[in-house]
Amino acid sequence: METPGRIVATPDALDFTVENVEKALHQLYYDPNIENKNLAQKWLMQAQVSPQAWQFCWALLSPDKVPEIQYFGASALHTKISRYWSDIPTDQYESLKTQLFSQIACFSSGSKMVLTRLCVALASLALNTMPEAWPGAVAEMVRVFQEEGGGVDGRARCLALLELLTVLPEEFQTSRLPQYRKGQVRGALGREWGSVCPLLQQLLRRTDSPGAVKARVLRCLSSWVLLDVPLSESESLVHDCFSALPDPELFDTAVEAIVNAISQPDSQRYVNTLLKLVPQVLALQEQLREAVQNGDMETCHGICRIAVTLGENHSRTLLEQVDHWQSFLALVNMIMFCTGIPGHYPVNETTSSLTLTFWYTLQDEIMSFESDKQAVYLQVYRPVYFQLVDVLLHKAQFPSDQEYASWSSDEKEQFRIYRVDISDTLMYVYEMLGAELLSNLYDKLGRLLTNAEQPTSWQHTEALLYGFQSIAETIDVNYSDVIPGLIGLIPRISINNVQLADTVMFTIGALAEWLADHPVMLSSVLPLVLQALGNPDLSVSSVSTLKKICRECKYDLPPYATNIVAVSQEVLIKQIHKTSQCMWLMQALGFLLSALPVEDILRNLHSLITPYIQQLEKLADETPNPSNKLAIIHILGLLSNLFTTLDISKQDDESADGSAPPVKTAPPPPGPNPVVVVLQQVFALIQTVLSKWLNDSQVVEAVCAIFEKSVKTLLHDFAPMVSQLSEMLGQMYSTIPQASALDLTRQMVHIFASETDHFPPIKALFELVTSVTLSIFQQGPRDHPDIVDSFMQLQAQALKRKPDLFLSESLDVKAVFHCGVLSLKFPEAPTVKSTCLFFTELLPHCSDVPPLARVVQEDGKLLIQAVLEGIGGGASRSLMDQFAEVLFSLNKHCFSLLAVWLKEALQPPGFPSSRVTIEQKDNFSHQILRERVNKRRVKDIVKEFTLLCRGLHGTEYAAEY
Repeated sequence: METPGRIVATPDALDFTVENVEKALHQLYYDPNIENKNLAQKWLMQAQVSPQAWQFCWALLSPDKVPEIQYFGASALHTKISRYWSDIPTDQYESLKTQLFSQIACFSSGSKMVLTRLCVALASLALNTMPEAWPGAVAEMVRVFQEEGGGVDGRARCLALLELLTVLPEEFQTSRLPQYRKGQVRGALGREWGSVCPLLQQLLRRTDSPGAVKARVLRCLSSWVLLDVPLSESESLVHDCFSALPDPELFDTAVEAIVNAISQPDSQRYVNTLLKLVPQVLALQEQLREAVQNGDMETCHGICRIAVTLGENHSRTLLEQVDHWQSFLALVNMIMFCTGIPGHYPVNETTSSLTLTFWYTLQDEIMSFESDKQAVYLQVYRPVYFQLVDVLLHKAQFPSDQEYASWSSDEKEQFRIYRVDISDTLMYVYEMLGAELLSNLYDKLGRLLTNAEQPTSWQHTEALLYGFQSIAETIDVNYSDVIPGLIGLIPRISINNVQLADTVMFTIGALAEWLADHPVMLSSVLPLVLQALGNPDLSVSSVSTLKKICRECKYDLPPYATNIVAVSQEVLIKQIHKTSQCMWLMQALGFLLSALPVEDILRNLHSLITPYIQQLEKLADETPNPSNKLAIIHILGLLSNLFTTLDISKQDDESADGSAPPVKTAPPPPGPNPVVVVLQQVFALIQTVLSKWLNDSQVVEAVCAIFEKSVKTLLHDFAPMVSQLSEMLGQMYSTIPQASALDLTRQMVHIFASETDHFPPIKALFELVTSVTLSIFQQGPRDHPDIVDSFMQLQAQALKRKPDLFLSESLDVKAVFHCGVLSLKFPEAPTVKSTCLFFTELLPHCSDVPPLARVVQEDGKLLIQAVLEGIGGGASRSLMDQFAEVLFSLNKHCFSLLAVWLKEALQPPGFPSSRVTIEQKDNFSHQILRERVNKRRVKDIVKEFTLLCRGLHGTEYAAEY
């Protein structure tokens, strides 16, 4: 076959012929070469919107063409009508309508996909012409298709009419009509419901209507109710939908129609209709039970959707109908049945998860009533919610070990998420049931664990503990009188299963704050946690629980410290845990050691760290390779995480309710901080590692992380290290610049730049990294957006903490300013954000830092041009607030200069965009200069102007902005 490459190469108007369109379609569907397919696709899209489309689209619909070609013809028609309506002369509306009617009649017995496209095209024409040019459009459609003739049988005509009526509201929902037209057309369509409803009723109630026709009627109803057809006007049809539910062929479409009808926002106004729906939904319970018995998940799912939709959307309305409280309670119990549907989610059932949000909604509505009314409802519904807790905990139970082993990993993951959803629901329900819920769970667990006659399944025990954990994780249970009993029960649990052991661990972790207030109970649970640390299957739960205990209870742990450190060291040496759990374990040890006397901290640190230091010394001598790189990063990570939490200066937190004063710990002892002692000991080793790995950003990052975490934790206690670290950072950055070194420099500037003793080394470091970065800018910074980002953040921090740094003659302030202007044009949004922050920190210092005042005066116009370029379309729209901040700051601190610069910068035609007029630019300029107080208003002005510059003003994109 001759390929239409020539067509694609020169998309000239003359090329858009029937013959060439057919060639391109053949290429699109049958050419094995993907590039040719893409070219054909591109060419066809141009053909579709060309003026010639009016000629070839009708020819392509010819009966002798294959459906793919006819489909393209119908699609081209729809594109022209929906997107280029204004091109069609008004005197051609009628003939276009007639042609479309005639084509739909022809295709009513032909290809379904072509028929649908033609119906969509006629629907688009109707939306563009109603109500003025085509009043009573729907009534005319119904009349035309009900007339005999054209040699088309009645059933095919009926299905074509239903397809047309179905796509009409759908096309309205997706149409690009202007807002004012949308309102007019919605009103016109609402009035046309009177022509549609009787037709649908008649077809649905006729006993001789084929199943295909009834299914299409239900689809059509679904489509129309989304137009907010009043529920009172669709009531009889919704009733007919319920009658269709026993028919398996119609079930799915009937469910969809009912759900759409009763979930319309407007439907809550029709109280009487809703009250009539409740018994109809309750009547489905027999069908639901049968479906459960037969394992028919689809039917269970559909009926549950109907019940939940009615309950969720209308619980307030139905609760308020106090005369009908029993029928609503029956609906609630029906939904409870769906929540507790037999079988394990997601393998034997997928219905129960649909119901969870209903319980939130019902609770919210009950709790929103004023107290007298609420008390009455709680009398009825508290027992229901206690029953719900039992049902949810039953559903949260794991299946038997054998069954669980047969599940796929995807099914296990879905079950895990389902349990999280149940956990969230229990936590929410606690708001209504309060302390009684915990007592209830405790009683059940107690009976389960102390009943010697009845053997209990681990699944039952695990689910009850999971209920406790769900509540204790987020709710303050310190006042609860059942927690001591629970802690006492935990050691009695016979743990012979990973899932149960995990839940025991997480439950202990959830009670860490309670243990801090009741430290006497630590001896009951700590041995369990330390024992679990040695089990790789319990890695996440045991390590996270130990970390929580060490964080919350550190001042009560010194008697156990030796044991905790010994067990932790053992599991670290045996490499039982994955990297992230090793890091958590180090954080736990950091918390633990923080509460010990300094000599004990140093002794423990020595035994804990020495093996790693020895390993690091060995690795530092080796030739760099991928495996020893991972080992080095791992060891450096362990040290970082240990130093993140090892803080001897902290006070104990005050009690949760604020009633007790904070407990003062002894003041920090004299002498260097233990972390500093260790860092000074390993400093030379770290320098050796760096010298070999300086060109590896991950190793450099890991080294910087150790110091960054230490600086953040120790703050001013880090002082003895400032001088040597500044020197090392300067050497590192001068050799191979890395963003992580700039970030660490920023931390140092933040904490030490204002201190007289430390100003000289910080100043020297700041000047050095600035000078090195300026040379990167001279060579071309585009390959290093991360360095540019970190550099701008460093400069902003310096301006904020110590603007005196910019008084130095060694600092090229002008070059830094120019780098900022250049960075504003970077495509990476984070870099531009950091640069805008730099300028908003810089501009207020025009008054007190002369070098900054000079550079702004001389080169401020360059800044304005870069900002305007970004607003004009050069930068992402998400950055407009940041650009507005820079303009606001200029206006506040350089008002007279800004007026001149704006005038000059906006003068060139086409800048910052060819889409804005001189008047619009002047207006923008005046609005900006007027706002020197209201930053929010400046942001709105900039957003408005950027939309004008991008040609998006007044579009649907603007509405989302």
